[in-house]
Amino acid sequence: MNALDGKKILDFTHVQSGPTCTQLLAWLGADVIKVERPGVGDATRKQLVDVPGADSLYFTMLNHNKRSITVNTKSETGKEVLTRLVEKCDVLVENFAPGALDRMGFGWERIQEINPRMVMASVKGFGPGKYEDCKVYENVAQCAGGSASTTGFPDDVPMVTGAQIGDSGTGLLLALGIVAALLQREKTGRGQRVLAPMQDGVINLCRVKLRDQQRLAAGPLEEYSQFGKGIPFGKATPRAANDSGGGQPGRILKCKGWETDPDAYTYFITQAAVWPKICDLIGKPEWKTDPEYATPPARLPRLDEIFDEIQNWTMTKTKFEVMEECNPLDIPVGPILSMKEIAEDRGLRETGTIVEVDHPERGRYLSVGCPVKLSDCHVEVKRSPLLGEHTAEILSEFLGFSELDLDRIYDSGAVGDRPARAR
Repeated sequence: MNALDGKKILDFTHVQSGPTCTQLLAWLGADVIKVERPGVGDATRKQLVDVPGADSLYFTMLNHNKRSITVNTKSETGKEVLTRLVEKCDVLVENFAPGALDRMGFGWERIQEINPRMVMASVKGFGPGKYEDCKVYENVAQCAGGSASTTGFPDDVPMVTGAQIGDSGTGLLLALGIVAALLQREKTGRGQRVLAPMQDGVINLCRVKLRDQQRLAAGPLEEYSQFGKGIPFGKATPRAANDSGGGQPGRILKCKGWETDPDAYTYFITQAAVWPKICDLIGKPEWKTDPEYATPPARLPRLDEIFDEIQNWTMTKTKFEVMEECNPLDIPVGPILSMKEIAEDRGLRETGTIVEVDHPERGRYLSVGCPVKLSDCHVEVKRSPLLGEHTAEILSEFLGFSELDLDRIYDSGAVGDRPARAR
């Protein structure tokens, strides 16, 4: 038995933020029913296609372990099917533009009438306020949430990060909200609305930069590189390049082979507790007692010099050799792993963090697995559904429509053509 066995999720999500949420719920055992338009489906099915005639990796990697039903929600018969789905499910998840569900005739008030126990969860770009009707994508969320203004080098333009903190990050937060709402429902018997704005999610992940915004009132941020370079601080948290976000200074340093390998780098943190070991490692034992280097405050204006010396040492080692020598000494380091190295990492495959999945149209492909590991919840990553693949079984087995009803529903065109059997 898995953690969310028995929970039925009505998945009205598309693209990335919502599907990230519902996929996590599916991995943890929920029965996720993805509702798609007949003949069209989620837009990402046909975005960035790499295998002609097959669903894209964009779609497959965000929709594992789900079932797909196609419904024309604008038709009366489609609304009948949707009403039955709302009656039978525990959670409705959507990331439509604001007001879309109301125009469909299934706003929150109507949902409550049909099923008072329903949890209705939404991803929006912004929370209530002047921007709540604005359309938001990943990079917009990163910019509006403070990430871009604090990412990059101080003398260059703001930068977005390759990690999808706006879309996938918010989807993960929404999943937490859904689970909390289901737990509360056990006490109250009532459903509720769960909202996860993308801007809010990014701000939450940028909390250390909001911390630094307040610290500026007390003076320069001395652990930032620009302090040691004598560059004045402005009124807002600056871009900090590859400085550590914590109280322990850290930098990305070159390793052996950096001239030809763009990922031959390591992240090196000069943690105060292991400073004497670092000094011995890089051949600077005198720094252990020199008053200009012996204490963290004394080192702050000299970080450029210190990291240059550390880099002189790391450049004689591969990034993995740096790990092998530093880890036994408790010196915090980490290799800059490329996506190719991550894809080929045997350990990540053994833990299910990276998985291989078979698909009837595209063959075998690589994907991410469940990032949360529960000791009593085994996650088997199953392929994403074909468009409308489970329409017939959901209508008959889950919703209980009779054969006569099925004929009527299919004849109306409300759920598309009768699908081929699942492969």
